[in-house]
Amino acid sequence: MIDAHNHLQDPRLDPWRDDILATCRQEGISRMVVNGTSEADWERVAALADRHPIVIPSFGLHPWFVPGRSADWRDQLERHLDARPFAVGEIGLDRWKKDLPYDDQEHVFITQLRIAAERDLPCSIHCLDAWGPLYDLLEAGPRPQRGFLLHSYGGSLDMMHRFAALGASFSFPGYYLRPDKTRQHEVFRNIPDDRLLIETDAPDQPLPRDKIRHPLPDPTLNHPANLPEVYTFVAALRGEEWETLQRTVDNNTRRLFG
Repeated sequence: MIDAHNHLQDPRLDPWRDDILATCRQEGISRMVVNGTSEADWERVAALADRHPIVIPSFGLHPWFVPGRSADWRDQLERHLDARPFAVGEIGLDRWKKDLPYDDQEHVFITQLRIAAERDLPCSIHCLDAWGPLYDLLEAGPRPQRGFLLHSYGGSLDMMHRFAALGASFSFPGYYLRPDKTRQHEVFRNIPDDRLLIETDAPDQPLPRDKIRHPLPDPTLNHPANLPEVYTFVAALRGEEWETLQRTVDNNTRRLFG
């Protein structure tokens, strides 16, 4: 299994990171895409990738950290991608978070999208309450030829088809195991087979309490070794055998992330 999106570098996981990685390997998780979110954590992502072959490093400036970026943030980002050319992310747009300025978000997003397109690297995209602007920017391009990931996709079924036509893949997080996520369940029943990925977004987006196979001492945090529970739920949601889903998601993730 491959976790298409998490944040293993998050300092909240510092006390348990080695145990977390050991448990992930025991659960059959072969790779995980670990996403940087700001200049402050890119080096942490790089260090994890150098130490642990399970880690696919991704570097990006998340919209939450756009206001605090430095003058040379782009140069720093490109230096990390020169050294470890795997993926750009987490990037995106956010009009949901209170008191987060939208000013400059689109400029920073387009800058990173262009970097990904020039290098033909996949990018992992965050979007909250900005699906229309995101679609317009992606349609205008440039976009990576190999495609891009809308992580924890929460848009509509209609928008899903429109994004797919632009080259999008979509990842299902453990948080969507909640029974009240019926709209998201319907969307993911209809995701094309060749565009489906699965993620944990750990340490965020924890699973419902009764689905947690691997709790952490801090109950607010999500353990990435809970990934098999997400696979099991998605297989049932889509009426597929677990092994069939696993092969499909494995092929999709490897094709996108290389």
